[in-house]
Amino acid sequence: MQEKEEPDKTKKLTTEQKEALRRLKEELIVGGYSERTNTMYFHYLKDFFYKTKTPLNEINRDDLVKYLALKREKDNLSNTSLALVHAALKFFFESMQKNKVLDEIKIPKKEKKLPTVLSQREVKALIKAAKAGRDRTIIEFLYSTGIRVSECANMKIANLDLNEGMARVKGGKGNKDRLIILSKKWIHNLKKYLKRKKIQSEFVFSKKNGKPITSDTIERMVKKCAEKAGIQRKVTPHVLRHSFATHLLESGENIRKIQELLGHSNLATTQIYTFVSTEELKKVQSPLDRL
Repeated sequence: MQEKEEPDKTKKLTTEQKEALRRLKEELIVGGYSERTNTMYFHYLKDFFYKTKTPLNEINRDDLVKYLALKREKDNLSNTSLALVHAALKFFFESMQKNKVLDEIKIPKKEKKLPTVLSQREVKALIKAAKAGRDRTIIEFLYSTGIRVSECANMKIANLDLNEGMARVKGGKGNKDRLIILSKKWIHNLKKYLKRKKIQSEFVFSKKNGKPITSDTIERMVKKCAEKAGIQRKVTPHVLRHSFATHLLESGENIRKIQELLGHSNLATTQIYTFVSTEELKKVQSPLDRL
């Protein structure tokens, strides 16, 4: 393990490094990567440049291993976060510099953790704890559709088909469009919310200036409601997405349909929910009880 090294606060990026960051940003935009991926890849490459003294065309395996070790030791990154740093550097060096040095650097596999899922009773308590109006409508929307928090924040009224009970998510993860279902109960509540809403905006959930609310605003609101509801576990908008998928699976819904609704490219991603269906596990009779 490399010794800890404090980054040089006075160091300035070279012209070559600034140009590399500019090219990275353009490559990510052209490649249609998500805003989050663009931000994280740019951040980690810039951070790497600040912490290395080696000129760009002379960077080797030792420089990259030293940086990854520093991130692991000093920042205490999880396997998943370290894999993201590795992916960011690999994208730049392999795709843009034609340097496959990252292939030689192995990092721990991502942790395989079961997603947190709320019970139906907890979901009811969470909805009840939310302030009537925008907050409650948002929580109901997250749970009833399995939509991602960023997709929820940017949902436009024009993309809702209330008559058909469907909505179109535009430019979701991987820049893909998909259809989601709308709850009849949610549609009823939404109409009441929109009728009382004073701000005119193309977005379903907006700020006072008509622009969409942020993902951070939604996340803070969900956390606050969970605490008010007395739920001891950490609750995020993504937990509601997990709960949506798991509850559909427990009710006997086809996993391929769930995959489409969640926008998963790979069925293997959706199959994680087959391992957390607690209601189905409860139905299994222990062999001891059969003796």
